[in-house]
Amino acid sequence: MIKIAPSILSADFANLERDIRRVAAADYLHVDVMDGSFVPNITIGIPVVAAIRKVTELPLDVHLMIDRPLRYVEQFCQAGADIVTVHVEADTQENTQRALALIHGQGKRAGVVLKPGTPAEAALPFLDSCDIILVMTVEPGFGGQKFMADMMPKLERLRSWIDERNPSCELEVDGGVDPVTCKTVIASGANVLVAGSAVYGAEDIPGRIRELRG
Repeated sequence: MIKIAPSILSADFANLERDIRRVAAADYLHVDVMDGSFVPNITIGIPVVAAIRKVTELPLDVHLMIDRPLRYVEQFCQAGADIVTVHVEADTQENTQRALALIHGQGKRAGVVLKPGTPAEAALPFLDSCDIILVMTVEPGFGGQKFMADMMPKLERLRSWIDERNPSCELEVDGGVDPVTCKTVIASGANVLVAGSAVYGAEDIPGRIRELRG
Protein backbone atom coordinates (compact mmCIF):
# COMPACT_ATOMS: atom_id res chain seq x y z
CA MET A 1 0.00 0.00 0.00
CA ILE A 2 1.28 3.45 -0.94
CA LYS A 3 1.01 6.02 1.86
CA ILE A 4 0.87 9.79 1.41
CA ALA A 5 2.34 12.21 3.94
CA PRO A 6 1.46 15.84 3.14
CA SER A 7 4.09 18.29 4.34
CA ILE A 8 2.80 21.18 6.41
CA LEU A 9 5.76 23.19 5.11
CA SER A 10 3.41 24.04 2.23
CA ALA A 11 0.43 24.81 4.46
CA ASP A 12 -0.76 28.30 5.44
CA PHE A 13 0.80 28.72 8.89
CA ALA A 14 -1.74 31.43 9.75
CA ASN A 15 -4.45 28.79 9.22
CA LEU A 16 -2.54 25.67 10.19
CA GLU A 17 -5.39 23.80 11.89
CA ARG A 18 -7.62 24.37 8.84
CA ASP A 19 -4.93 23.14 6.46
CA ILE A 20 -4.20 20.08 8.60
CA ARG A 21 -7.87 19.15 8.48
CA ARG A 22 -7.87 19.59 4.70
CA VAL A 23 -5.47 16.62 4.34
CA ALA A 24 -7.41 14.25 6.62
CA ALA A 25 -7.57 11.69 3.77
CA ALA A 26 -3.79 11.21 3.97
CA ASP A 27 -1.92 8.49 5.88
CA TYR A 28 0.66 10.57 7.79
CA LEU A 29 1.21 14.27 8.43
CA HIS A 30 4.80 15.24 7.63
CA VAL A 31 6.33 17.84 9.95
CA ASP A 32 9.65 19.39 8.88
CA VAL A 33 11.72 20.67 11.81
CA MET A 34 14.67 22.86 10.79
CA ASP A 35 17.14 24.55 13.11
CA GLY A 36 18.95 27.08 10.91
CA SER A 37 22.20 25.20 11.49
CA PHE A 38 21.94 21.75 9.92
CA VAL A 39 19.93 23.38 7.12
CA PRO A 40 19.81 27.09 6.22
CA ASN A 41 16.24 27.64 7.33
CA ILE A 42 14.23 27.68 10.56
CA THR A 43 10.71 26.29 10.81
CA ILE A 44 8.95 24.96 13.90
CA GLY A 45 9.77 23.25 17.18
CA ILE A 46 8.41 21.18 19.99
CA PRO A 47 5.50 23.47 21.09
CA VAL A 48 4.05 23.52 17.57
CA VAL A 49 4.24 19.72 17.32
CA ALA A 50 2.35 19.52 20.62
CA ALA A 51 -0.29 21.92 19.27
CA ILE A 52 -0.65 19.94 16.03
CA ARG A 53 -1.12 16.74 18.01
CA LYS A 54 -4.32 18.18 19.50
CA VAL A 55 -6.02 18.84 16.16
CA THR A 56 -5.42 15.68 14.12
CA GLU A 57 -5.68 11.93 14.45
CA LEU A 58 -3.13 11.40 11.66
CA PRO A 59 0.20 9.90 12.70
CA LEU A 60 2.78 12.68 12.95
CA ASP A 61 5.84 11.96 10.82
CA VAL A 62 8.44 14.34 12.29
CA HIS A 63 11.55 14.88 10.16
CA LEU A 64 14.34 16.42 12.24
CA MET A 65 16.67 18.51 10.09
CA ILE A 66 18.70 19.53 13.12
CA ASP A 67 22.22 19.12 14.45
CA ARG A 68 22.75 16.42 17.09
CA PRO A 69 19.10 15.32 17.22
CA LEU A 70 19.90 13.01 20.14
CA ARG A 71 19.38 16.07 22.37
CA TYR A 72 15.70 16.45 21.43
CA VAL A 73 14.22 13.18 20.13
CA GLU A 74 12.56 12.26 23.41
CA GLN A 75 10.92 15.67 23.69
CA PHE A 76 9.49 15.41 20.18
CA CYS A 77 8.11 11.97 21.03
CA GLN A 78 6.54 13.34 24.21
CA ALA A 79 5.05 16.24 22.24
CA GLY A 80 3.11 13.78 20.11
CA ALA A 81 5.31 12.56 17.26
CA ASP A 82 4.52 9.01 16.12
CA ILE A 83 7.49 8.69 13.77
CA VAL A 84 10.78 10.53 14.27
CA THR A 85 13.49 10.52 11.62
CA VAL A 86 17.03 11.83 12.06
CA HIS A 87 19.71 12.58 9.49
CA VAL A 88 22.73 10.28 9.36
CA GLU A 89 24.81 13.37 8.55
CA ALA A 90 23.75 15.20 11.73
CA ASP A 91 25.83 13.25 14.28
CA THR A 92 28.14 10.30 14.83
CA GLN A 93 27.03 6.76 14.08
CA GLU A 94 27.02 5.98 17.80
CA ASN A 95 24.82 8.95 18.66
CA THR A 96 22.47 8.20 15.79
CA GLN A 97 22.02 4.66 17.11
CA ARG A 98 21.37 6.12 20.57
CA ALA A 99 18.77 8.48 19.12
CA LEU A 100 16.95 5.59 17.43
CA ALA A 101 16.99 3.66 20.71
CA LEU A 102 15.58 6.64 22.62
CA ILE A 103 12.75 7.03 20.11
CA HIS A 104 11.91 3.33 20.42
CA GLY A 105 12.12 3.68 24.19
CA GLN A 106 9.28 6.19 23.97
CA GLY A 107 7.19 3.62 22.10
CA LYS A 108 7.51 5.47 18.79
CA ARG A 109 8.74 4.55 15.31
CA ALA A 110 12.24 5.63 14.34
CA GLY A 111 14.21 6.10 11.16
CA VAL A 112 17.14 7.72 9.41
CA VAL A 113 17.28 10.23 6.57
CA LEU A 114 19.79 10.52 3.71
CA LYS A 115 20.58 13.78 1.93
CA PRO A 116 20.97 13.60 -1.88
CA GLY A 117 24.76 13.54 -1.65
CA THR A 118 24.81 10.74 0.94
CA PRO A 119 25.19 7.22 -0.49
CA ALA A 120 22.68 4.49 0.19
CA GLU A 121 25.35 2.56 2.12
CA ALA A 122 25.20 5.16 4.89
CA ALA A 123 21.87 3.64 6.00
CA LEU A 124 23.24 0.11 6.38
CA PRO A 125 24.52 0.42 9.98
CA PHE A 126 21.02 1.46 11.05
CA LEU A 127 18.87 -0.72 8.83
CA ASP A 128 17.96 -3.31 11.45
CA SER A 129 16.97 -0.55 13.90
CA CYS A 130 14.76 1.42 11.52
CA ASP A 131 11.01 1.41 11.03
CA ILE A 132 11.43 3.83 8.12
CA ILE A 133 14.21 5.18 5.91
CA LEU A 134 13.73 8.55 4.24
CA VAL A 135 15.53 9.48 1.02
CA MET A 136 15.67 13.16 0.13
CA THR A 137 15.05 13.85 -3.56
CA VAL A 138 15.81 17.56 -3.07
CA GLU A 139 18.36 19.31 -0.88
CA PRO A 140 16.79 19.65 2.58
CA GLY A 141 15.90 23.08 3.86
CA PHE A 142 13.28 24.55 1.55
CA GLY A 143 10.05 23.46 -0.12
CA GLY A 144 9.15 23.68 -3.80
CA GLN A 145 12.43 22.36 -5.25
CA LYS A 146 12.80 20.30 -8.41
CA PHE A 147 12.72 16.51 -8.10
CA MET A 148 16.10 14.78 -8.44
CA ALA A 149 15.49 11.72 -10.61
CA ASP A 150 19.10 10.60 -10.19
CA MET A 151 18.23 9.46 -6.66
CA MET A 152 16.27 6.48 -8.02
CA PRO A 153 19.22 4.03 -8.01
CA LYS A 154 19.68 4.86 -4.32
CA LEU A 155 16.02 4.05 -3.69
CA GLU A 156 16.31 0.79 -5.56
CA ARG A 157 19.35 -0.31 -3.56
CA LEU A 158 17.65 0.55 -0.29
CA ARG A 159 14.50 -1.32 -1.31
CA SER A 160 16.61 -4.40 -2.05
CA TRP A 161 18.36 -4.26 1.32
CA ILE A 162 15.11 -3.59 3.20
CA ASP A 163 13.40 -6.56 1.54
CA GLU A 164 16.35 -8.75 2.47
CA ARG A 165 17.03 -7.61 6.04
CA ASN A 166 14.04 -5.71 7.46
CA PRO A 167 10.90 -6.18 5.35
CA SER A 168 8.66 -4.26 7.75
CA CYS A 169 10.75 -1.09 7.29
CA GLU A 170 9.06 1.58 5.16
CA LEU A 171 10.90 3.49 2.43
CA GLU A 172 9.95 7.15 2.25
CA VAL A 173 10.74 9.84 -0.34
CA ASP A 174 10.65 13.59 0.26
CA GLY A 175 11.14 16.27 -2.38
CA GLY A 176 9.46 17.24 -5.63
CA VAL A 177 6.82 14.50 -5.47
CA ASP A 178 3.89 15.26 -7.78
CA PRO A 179 1.43 13.30 -9.98
CA VAL A 180 4.22 12.59 -12.50
CA THR A 181 7.21 11.86 -10.24
CA CYS A 182 5.13 9.73 -7.86
CA LYS A 183 5.07 7.00 -10.48
CA THR A 184 8.86 7.05 -10.70
CA VAL A 185 9.45 6.77 -6.96
CA ILE A 186 6.84 4.06 -6.52
CA ALA A 187 8.43 2.05 -9.34
CA SER A 188 11.79 2.47 -7.60
CA GLY A 189 10.50 0.97 -4.35
CA ALA A 190 9.16 3.80 -2.19
CA ASN A 191 5.94 3.20 -0.29
CA VAL A 192 5.63 6.49 1.65
CA LEU A 193 5.52 9.71 -0.37
CA VAL A 194 5.94 13.15 1.18
CA ALA A 195 4.27 15.88 -0.88
CA GLY A 196 3.88 19.54 -0.06
CA SER A 197 2.94 21.93 -2.84
CA ALA A 198 1.53 19.08 -4.97
CA VAL A 199 -1.09 18.49 -2.28
CA TYR A 200 -1.74 21.96 -0.93
CA GLY A 201 -1.73 23.52 -4.41
CA ALA A 202 -4.44 21.19 -5.67
CA GLU A 203 -8.06 22.32 -6.08
CA ASP A 204 -9.26 18.88 -4.97
CA ILE A 205 -6.95 17.82 -2.15
CA PRO A 206 -8.53 14.39 -1.41
CA GLY A 207 -8.49 13.70 -5.16
CA ARG A 208 -4.82 14.68 -5.37
CA ILE A 209 -3.96 12.36 -2.46
CA ARG A 210 -5.68 9.50 -4.29
CA GLU A 211 -3.79 10.40 -7.47
CA LEU A 212 -0.42 10.37 -5.72
CA ARG A 213 -1.04 6.84 -4.47
CA GLY A 214 -0.64 5.80 -8.09
